[in-house]
Amino acid sequence: MGPNAANIGRLGSTLNKAGINSRSYIRRLLKYINMNKGLYVMIIPVLAFYILFCYKPMYGAVIAFKDYIPSKGIWGSPWVGLQNFAEFFRSMYFGRVLKNTVIISASSIIFGFPAPIILALLLNELRLRYLKRTVQTITYMPHFISLVVICGLIKEFTMDTGVVNTVLSVFGFERVTMLLQPGLFVPVYVISGIWQEIGWGSIIYLAAISGIDQELYEYATIDGAGRWKQTLHITLPGMAPTILILFILCLGNIMNVGYEKIILLYNPMIYSTSDVISSYVYRKGLLEFGWSFSTAVGFFNSIINFFFLITANFITKKFSDSSLW
Repeated sequence: MGPNAANIGRLGSTLNKAGINSRSYIRRLLKYINMNKGLYVMIIPVLAFYILFCYKPMYGAVIAFKDYIPSKGIWGSPWVGLQNFAEFFRSMYFGRVLKNTVIISASSIIFGFPAPIILALLLNELRLRYLKRTVQTITYMPHFISLVVICGLIKEFTMDTGVVNTVLSVFGFERVTMLLQPGLFVPVYVISGIWQEIGWGSIIYLAAISGIDQELYEYATIDGAGRWKQTLHITLPGMAPTILILFILCLGNIMNVGYEKIILLYNPMIYSTSDVISSYVYRKGLLEFGWSFSTAVGFFNSIINFFFLITANFITKKFSDSSLW
């Protein structure tokens, strides 16, 4: 009885201390919030946006497991389990859209991800401020142009009479309408994406470069290191955390090829290389009214993206000090 009573007494003392610590923590938290209430007020619109437009609509994903009938609503529609997923996996389009999505996304990462890094490094080496600002303005501009206009320009440029064919014909290439050639869709998509986003993407890398301690460059100069060695041993290591974080985010979106640009550029003649999961979801869901089926396809796409995000974060966390969490 004696030891039990002592144990009960120690347990009660521990709970009392936990209660006191909890109340103390709450008081400190409220004090901190009161001191920084302006910051918390500023974050309210951001939280409201994500709650209303990202988290609230998530309940609609349940129709992936139902035969959704609008007149019966989401919860009134009958359950079909994994039937929609099985139908997609058995579909003749499953292999095609999955392959095209991976090829286009992987090509965009392989060629598009390093492009802003290289541009930022080159801009950092420019000593003429006027020239640097001019180059920045020219490279940033395509990002702010409407995607519809951008795709219209791409179609004009890649026609058999367009400027791209005119330049290539000088080097002996045959004039062809590129967006009618299945084998040319991926290069056109990737190169146009680099042209559109390279300037905008370089901004964050320029910010990372500006945060590097300038004394490191002075010490390197004293030691006789040239600009190339300074770039390799100071600039790139200083940019590494930013590069890794953005690379993780890119891998997390590897299956999210934007359907807007695809739909604006593709046509039935090049479906074999241009049709991706997002455009397939668009056709099945909005044009053919297969809401449950398209939701199941989108849900599958999100699961793959989540897997890549977790895997990329785990690998980078294991081999470096930078990760999302």
